[in-house]
Amino acid sequence: MADILVLYYSTHGATRQLAQLIARGVESVPGCTARLRTVPRVSTVCEASEPAVPESGAPYVELADLQACDGLALGSPTRFGNMAAPMKYFWDGTIDTWLQGGLAGKPACVFTSSGSMHGGNESTLLTMMVPLLHHGMLIVGTPFTETALSTTRSGGTPYGPSHLAGPESRLPVSDEERQLCLAQGRRLAQIALQLGQPR
Repeated sequence: MADILVLYYSTHGATRQLAQLIARGVESVPGCTARLRTVPRVSTVCEASEPAVPESGAPYVELADLQACDGLALGSPTRFGNMAAPMKYFWDGTIDTWLQGGLAGKPACVFTSSGSMHGGNESTLLTMMVPLLHHGMLIVGTPFTETALSTTRSGGTPYGPSHLAGPESRLPVSDEERQLCLAQGRRLAQIALQLGQPR
């Protein structure tokens, strides 16, 4: 089995919905399984701002999850054109994984959600790729062969799935956004199998 880690941070639930759709896409590929994980919030005044185990939703990610995965889907809401601080904080702590080459040669994709159409979705996706490239991962985008990418009036980019959540994060995931998430999950899983990463 190819084990695909779907790692996300979500404040209002939209990015979590995208993660769940990508996981469904992964698991639609025979021989692939998705493992949903999240990161805790961080605080400007103290580190211990969250319980050791989340009250609901996916468990917190551990560095061992990175070592064990055969591919990675990374998601975060947009924060001023960049990933949210909790996700950045997690990646800043992956130096041991980097030193060991634990992610080198594995496929990865990125996804995001923002409150406005021009809220920095594409720059967030591009900046999320940077630590993955430093880890030696192989970036998997969303090709225009996915017809929803050309017809969407909401989210969706060639850099990865995105969602337009609206100013109060209440807009539902559109049909095109849903299609692109499912397709991205399938594509990531298929590439992980083609690379022969499964152990």
